[in-house]
Amino acid sequence: MISHPELFSLSIAHMDCDAFYASVEKRDDPSLAGKPVIIGGGKRGVVSTACYVARIRGVHSAMPMFQALKLCPDAVVIRPRGSHYAAVSREIRAMMDDLTPAVEPLSLDEAFLDMTGTERLHHAPPAVMLAGLVRRMEKELGLSGSIGLSHNKFLAKVASDLDKPRGFSVIGKAETAAFLANKPVSLIWGVGAATRASLERAGIRTFTDLLRWERDDLHARFGHMGERLWHLARGEDSRRVSAHHPVKSISNETTFFEDTADPDLLDGHLWRLSEKVADRAKARQLGGRVVTLKLKRADFRSLTRRVSLDDLTQSADRIYRTARGLFDTVAGEGPFRLIGVGISELGPEEGADLSNDLLDPQGARRRAAERATDAIRARFGEDAILKGRAIR
Repeated sequence: MISHPELFSLSIAHMDCDAFYASVEKRDDPSLAGKPVIIGGGKRGVVSTACYVARIRGVHSAMPMFQALKLCPDAVVIRPRGSHYAAVSREIRAMMDDLTPAVEPLSLDEAFLDMTGTERLHHAPPAVMLAGLVRRMEKELGLSGSIGLSHNKFLAKVASDLDKPRGFSVIGKAETAAFLANKPVSLIWGVGAATRASLERAGIRTFTDLLRWERDDLHARFGHMGERLWHLARGEDSRRVSAHHPVKSISNETTFFEDTADPDLLDGHLWRLSEKVADRAKARQLGGRVVTLKLKRADFRSLTRRVSLDDLTQSADRIYRTARGLFDTVAGEGPFRLIGVGISELGPEEGADLSNDLLDPQGARRRAAERATDAIRARFGEDAILKGRAIR
């Protein structure tokens, strides 16, 4: 039972699946029930997602795998199945679309929903329909999610994290100031370690600290971010939930526990990152014209290299070969602590990988093999076929 004075008048929601990747694996393999499951892989890889059993042991996303396995040595480690998770995500999205046309996905496992005006359509207030959404997810898909309901996007996202898993949390207008008082500024989505350190140098650790600053002073000290902080300190967020935000880029990166200049290790990461980017592009039915390589040196300075292709691509092989060519131009500037690959200037997949490169006559054959590999993995699982460079 839920009781709140504003429960039936709030309409901005955030739905976040509970340990999505791990939950999908546990659903697909009932023998994993009750076991700690970590989605990730490789001794020097990082954790993508950990189930709640593993989280109790201290495992969390982005943690180095070796550290996670020290905390949880009996964990079942499963390599991510990107295309499978994307397919499940589309099923959840279809359920959200049944509630409102204003659905703004943030990733495969979370989205904002604006339920304003839907009560007349569904003959029930947004809170009831949102409770029905997570109940339907459990009944039809075997997956759980947590709901945050409030009067704007910022607070809805905060609320969805308050009582996971299977949570339904509400932050009303009347209680916003009291709720935010003395909460850490790390509660703000997008405030990472670097921004938090910058705020702490200014004596800002909590929302109460923020309220002591004048608007102009925050803007002078932190620029556009200062303006945003002034509003968020008061629980104000004027951003609208939009289903039409275009995806501008698709990327993936990894940070190493130890800086490395090992060419074989870096090449293996380049392939895995390219494969993840390609999987996400295929899941979104998109291709990209620009391939970008991102590197961060041991001294934290960043290197970015990009190149434009003649046509769109969503091919892991082509993304990898292009990124590898970019890497070869800067390989001697290591060691590196981070490497990332991405595509941008996106377009529909119908225009992807149509041209043939006269300097690479085997390219078309490799892309055909990749499509065959995708079909086999879709039927038999992500590990049905692996390239040799993928296990470096």
